[in-house]
Amino acid sequence: MKKVIMKVNGISHQFVVEPDRILLDLLREDLRLTGAKQSCDRKGQCGACTVIVNGRTVRSCVTKVANLDGAEVITVEGLGTPGNPHLIQEAYVLSGAIQCGFCIPGMIVATKVLLDKNPDPGTEEIKKALQGNLCRCTGYAKIIDAVKLAGKFLRGEITPDQIRPDPSKGVIGVSLPRPSSMIKACGVAEFGADVYLQGALELAVVRSPHAHALIKSIDTSAAEKMPGVAGVMTAKDIKGTNRNGDLPILCDTKVHLVGDGVAIVAAETKKQALAAVEAVKVEYELLPVVKTIEDSLGENAVRVHEDGPNLEFSQPQIKGDAEAALKNSDIVVEATFSTSTIHQAPLEPEVSVAYMEGEGEDAKLVVLGRGINIHSLKTALITSLGWENVRYEEPFVGGQFGMKTAFTTEGIAGAAALHFRRPVRYVCSLTESMMMTSKRHPHIHKVRMGADKNGKFTAYITDFTVESGAYSFGGPLYLTRSLQMLSGPYDIPNVHAFGRLYKTNNASGGAARGAGPPQSNYALESAIDLLARKLDMDPWELRYKNTLEVGGTMSTGEVAEEWPYKDCLNALKPHYDRARKEAVAFKTGRLRRGVGIAGAAFGIGGPYPKDQATMAVEINEDSGLTVYGSAADPGEGNDSMLSQITSYLTGIPINKIRLVTRDTDRTPVVGSASASRITYMAGGALVMAIEQFKQAMAEAKATTYQELVAAGKPTKYLATKVCDTTPMDPKTGQGKFYEVRVLGCQMAEVEVDTETGETRVVHMTAVEDIGKVINPLNVEGQMQGGLDMGVGMALREEYIHTVTTDYRSFKFPTMKTSFPMTVITLETPRKKAPLGAIGVGEFVLLPTSAAVMSAIHDAIGVRVYDLPAKPERVLAALGKK
Repeated sequence: MKKVIMKVNGISHQFVVEPDRILLDLLREDLRLTGAKQSCDRKGQCGACTVIVNGRTVRSCVTKVANLDGAEVITVEGLGTPGNPHLIQEAYVLSGAIQCGFCIPGMIVATKVLLDKNPDPGTEEIKKALQGNLCRCTGYAKIIDAVKLAGKFLRGEITPDQIRPDPSKGVIGVSLPRPSSMIKACGVAEFGADVYLQGALELAVVRSPHAHALIKSIDTSAAEKMPGVAGVMTAKDIKGTNRNGDLPILCDTKVHLVGDGVAIVAAETKKQALAAVEAVKVEYELLPVVKTIEDSLGENAVRVHEDGPNLEFSQPQIKGDAEAALKNSDIVVEATFSTSTIHQAPLEPEVSVAYMEGEGEDAKLVVLGRGINIHSLKTALITSLGWENVRYEEPFVGGQFGMKTAFTTEGIAGAAALHFRRPVRYVCSLTESMMMTSKRHPHIHKVRMGADKNGKFTAYITDFTVESGAYSFGGPLYLTRSLQMLSGPYDIPNVHAFGRLYKTNNASGGAARGAGPPQSNYALESAIDLLARKLDMDPWELRYKNTLEVGGTMSTGEVAEEWPYKDCLNALKPHYDRARKEAVAFKTGRLRRGVGIAGAAFGIGGPYPKDQATMAVEINEDSGLTVYGSAADPGEGNDSMLSQITSYLTGIPINKIRLVTRDTDRTPVVGSASASRITYMAGGALVMAIEQFKQAMAEAKATTYQELVAAGKPTKYLATKVCDTTPMDPKTGQGKFYEVRVLGCQMAEVEVDTETGETRVVHMTAVEDIGKVINPLNVEGQMQGGLDMGVGMALREEYIHTVTTDYRSFKFPTMKTSFPMTVITLETPRKKAPLGAIGVGEFVLLPTSAAVMSAIHDAIGVRVYDLPAKPERVLAALGKK
């Protein structure tokens, strides 16, 4: 032990610490300064834990307290408070740099050190200074903007008040800061791991080291005797179904995946729990491993699950006679395209806190986790409690991108709280998160596409396979979504598609930004580019010529209503012409430049029949308004949207609008924040509720709460929006799936090093028609972040189970890999949408990978068909490897 005296945020502290005590743990556990975050398993890879020590940035997760005697430490909390923020914190808020906000405290303190040295840094200096700080939400563009704006503030060139939007002058189409942005900038927003309940047990999970094995025995006796251990749970201790679909909360007889949970250890500290995990002895009998889809095929193939075949699901889609149309086509292209398994990589690993509230029959299980609507029902099932006896609250969530729609830590924490009757806390490590969570499904598309000699599409055929992995986190749903948006924004008279979903003993596929369509759209848009080359036709012209018109039918049989795709192409055209001219100078030599474009159409709403959402509004005694709804906001800006719509429709100042969200006991059910559905669904229900409220006020001739009550009218109004949609026909793939769609297109400009195979994005341009822009800054941020993620999908990102274990092995995008972007929004109001507005964030990912791959093709003259376009694949295409 060693005595250490140091200052933290100007206050002197004395600690007696063990030699291996880490600064991050001391700040969070001893001082409850939770602005610095844990994300990368104490490897110093992510920068979320960044603090200032003696004027320099350090990674507090790898800094030993024993070496800090006499040091002065500053955390984000020491820079400013929500009531008295630092100018850097103001700059981050006003620049729209804060989405989920998990990485922001580390970014802000790193910015402080940079600007102390140079108050006017250029872009490259900013990127160098912050390259160790990762962000998955923003694509880094808004962060660079924030640093530059902070410099202007600090140099006295401008003040925050001079650029702060004035909501009294309008709230729609105005870049108002997100309601939670300042508390995130100051490090006081409470994320899951920031919740410390008195007397809470820390949980750790015994996980299988084998991909496929029978469980012969589990011996917990030694672990239960270890210091601080409250007990060890196995499957027999789960009181309910112990199942989320085909996924056990704890495996009872068999494991199907490296990382499967076998037992839960509860102890007074995390260190004690982890030590006890090592003492649990599990005897396995190894089984053959289904490593690939090929392994899963055939009558004699090993079954991943005994109660069902490895072919989990299949679905065709048929429009016209595609085979006959291909035979009569003047031009036909044929190719196979594949996409990789991808970890969604939000910076906050999974975390859940749970406790029992009350006694006896009235006792409630309270879980602090994500996905409160559906996960509360699943928790009720696995614990044998009634749904009314489960309460879910959602703290701030550090990004999710689909990953956290999967039911993971919530079941473990809920079951443990019920079993031990004490508060519990389960914080995953990054390695655990990568092993156990769902990933983007990998696709293989065998494509044939035809056109006549004038370039009109005649037919599109794709036979594709999808790897489901060990468990089904909605695999059939996401395969179905791939078909629902298969033909994109184009008029393709004849389509035949057939998708098959197979089990393996690899990472499970699930929701990921776009959830199915990014993979199928990559195949379609790549085939269109091949057609353009074979036709010797400009890729832009070919897409324009084949745009679906209003009244035309998609491959699903749905009729196009608002369909502004040609407007999007026209908005892109001047940028495209400029880029093509500039690329001509780089067609020889080692560094070659190319330009590629792609488009997409994305359905808004849940991809299932009769998607619905319910919202409520209530007038307060001060005549302000409270908005109720379980709409999550893991970074998209949903809270801003709800507030701005409410203020606009009621005329009530935005500072008198209060949001109550993400608590199942207090809010009506909105559904998940997936499929970019919250603006359309929750916003739509909110408009309906406000209309009821305004009608009541008019009937009562009231302008205040008191007048409405005096007239005998209710103060609270609730409404439900239900979509007029149908199931998919299992034989034809036809149906009505979405009421509105987002349309848009993108252009990639790349530079390829023909000696190394490395590809650098020079610039990305995105055009998206989202109906009506409620908050421009939020929309820009969503588009920029989606472009960065799409480029990662195209060039770098690939998850290999048990090999990809951290951010470096995943090749997480950094400041260094960021690139300039131009984002353009068009506004064609959708008649059925609230104020004409629909979602934005998921669509962005659909065109990007195809645009990048087509740009590489344009640069080097040969195609790379498999994602990602790693250097070795580029060199192989060039015949250099």
